[in-house]
Amino acid sequence: MSAWQTASNILAVRLDNIGDVILLSPALRAIKLARPEARLTLLASRAGATAAPLLPWVDDVIVWRAVWQDLGHLAFEPAREMELIELLRERRFDAAFHFTSFSQTPHVAGYVSYLAGIPLRAGSSKEFGGAVLTHELRSYDDAIHQAERNLQLVEAVGYPVSDRSLTVEIPEHARALARSILGLAGVDLSRPYIIVHPGASAAARRYPADRFAEIVALLAAGGIQVLVTGSEREGDLVYAVAESTDAATPLVGQTTLPEYAATVADAAAVVCNDSLPLHLADAVGTPVVALFAGTDLQSQWQPRSTPATLLRRPTACAPCYRFECPIGQPCLDIEPRTVVDAVMRLLSEQSTRRREAAQR
Repeated sequence: MSAWQTASNILAVRLDNIGDVILLSPALRAIKLARPEARLTLLASRAGATAAPLLPWVDDVIVWRAVWQDLGHLAFEPAREMELIELLRERRFDAAFHFTSFSQTPHVAGYVSYLAGIPLRAGSSKEFGGAVLTHELRSYDDAIHQAERNLQLVEAVGYPVSDRSLTVEIPEHARALARSILGLAGVDLSRPYIIVHPGASAAARRYPADRFAEIVALLAAGGIQVLVTGSEREGDLVYAVAESTDAATPLVGQTTLPEYAATVADAAAVVCNDSLPLHLADAVGTPVVALFAGTDLQSQWQPRSTPATLLRRPTACAPCYRFECPIGQPCLDIEPRTVVDAVMRLLSEQSTRRREAAQR
């Protein structure tokens, strides 16, 4: 019997954005189903940890800001990383999954796990890392979906995967609180609403704010109730987009992630960039229209289950993997009317599906 089959204290490492942790949900579910008696701990960034209430397979969360995920803002302080090693040593993990995107190496986190005394260490990499990892997945396609990349690592250690879909579980109290927050904000809960989320973590992935404002105005002119959402740091952007019409309701930093997920689940559709709401919509089954920049391959991040339309202009520079675009984002040169038409098509198709299902 493989040692992975008897692992009882398992660490899952994913130290980047919230959306990356949401995309980890099928893998976490598979680990827990394979080892239901085991304790599963997620090592996540402060932002990523906010997704934990949506992931019932996770028993515990360790929040950490790791130097190998930092963009140069952390001070030179080796003692901080030694503290992480000691923390993991104290927890006495017997196995660790080091989940990464195609551009990240698992070997740094794997070495931390090695120094912390974790005997089983898995990761996906085409680089040479010596014996840092005990189980290294090398035969994979860089273009595969991020969720699938995670699942392939789980399968590589012998854990079966019965469900590959993206899933989150929204607590009932979060659903109730979300409806209360929307009601107080002025949303008419007796009518459908569409979420427009203009933010994204990288500027290169953000469709222009003035064009988002046009989208909101066009939707509102068509009698559609629009909710414009964003985090507190995106407040100026959200208000600038929402002010294009009196019919739009801004919602800035008023919800926890579970409450926001409930808001997405209740929406008729979502319009967003390549950002968190794209993955939440996929997980809860809400139709989504995404302004998908040429920064990444669509195949790595696109929705796999929910009805979706991804809009992008082909450019020779895609995928560029840049945080800032030096040439004016030609990949996102898409008319607002085109976006609205895509939304209306998705809503019409959804209505047809519901009608056909009711007639069966």
